[in-house]
Amino acid sequence: MPKPLSKTGEKNLISRNLIEIRKKRNYSQRLLAYQLQLNGYDMDKNVITRIETNKRYVTDIELKALCEVLDVTYEELIDGEQI
Repeated sequence: MPKPLSKTGEKNLISRNLIEIRKKRNYSQRLLAYQLQLNGYDMDKNVITRIETNKRYVTDIELKALCEVLDVTYEELIDGEQI
């Protein structure tokens, strides 16, 4: 069974917002992966790269982890909306 794509054909909704938020925090992909690992999440730099380049789906656990480490809401990460 094929996995669903967004309306624009992307594999995830967060790629652009993740890049923007990560850069605002002055995090490299490697530093973000390190912070995720310090918080107990098994995500390396390659996972971040694949998410940001839309070559990978994002699980709910990964979404939660990214929000936690980047200190953003789901809405900010998914829609780019600040609450």
